Amino acid sequence: MSRIGKKPIAVPKGVTVKVHAGAVEVQGPKGKLTQAFPTGIKFDLTNGELVATPNGDNPDLNKFHGLARSLVANAVTGVTDGFKRELDIVGVGYRAELKGKQVIFALGYSHAVVFDIPNGIDVVIDKQTHITVTGVDRQLVGQVAANIRRLREPDPYKQKGVRYTGEVLKKKAGKTGAK
Repeated sequence: MSRIGKKPIAVPKGVTVKVHAGAVEVQGPKGKLTQAFPTGIKFDLTNGELVATPNGDNPDLNKFHGLARSLVANAVTGVTDGFKRELDIVGVGYRAELKGKQVIFALGYSHAVVFDIPNGIDVVIDKQTHITVTGVDRQLVGQVAANIRRLREPDPYKQKGVRYTGEVLKKKAGKTGAK
């Protein structure tokens, strides 16, 4: 059995959990989330704790035991605290602007790049160069942040582009000119 899968998930006050066949529905102060998990794993809610156990003695289920527990634990964390990813825009003239459910980027291209914000995600822009992506679904927050970063990936030569806050880039030396 998985070490991670054996750990119980503490359900905080104000969070309701409903276990269905193949999915767990979690509702909390930040929102509602339904998390599917692999078949062969069952969840039991006892004394304010959620415990994942594999059905039967099939050793192939053990590899999904920790995964199922982590997915549901992330759903509980998401509806209580939420998840956040921060990005920085580095470059002269590079900036972002929020208009409704769209973010308009000026990233050095000949045109403005329009990025649609999916449902369940909130984007806050500080100083035109700092973006904060928040939401209850960990996978969706990370994917939206990765999609924004992909619009202009950090350049290893000039160090320009969209990067995660705190990301350290390895600077490459350019070509040496003729002497």
